[in-house]
Amino acid sequence: MTEAWASRLRLAVRLGLTPDAFWTLSIAEWQALTRMPGQASPLSRAEFDRLSRDWPDEGARA
Repeated sequence: MTEAWASRLRLAVRLGLTPDAFWTLSIAEWQALTRMPGQASPLSRAEFDRLSRDWPDEGARA
């Protein structure tokens, strides 16, 4: 198990989530539960696509 997963599981326990409740959470629900106050929201797919188009990786085809 990676440290990232271990820390997420420890947080779930501190939040009082049962294993069943943890595994039924959507990604959006988990992010809402664990987002720190003032932390920016993750990029939406449309924002990511726009950035990828405007700033392609070197060598990427247009």
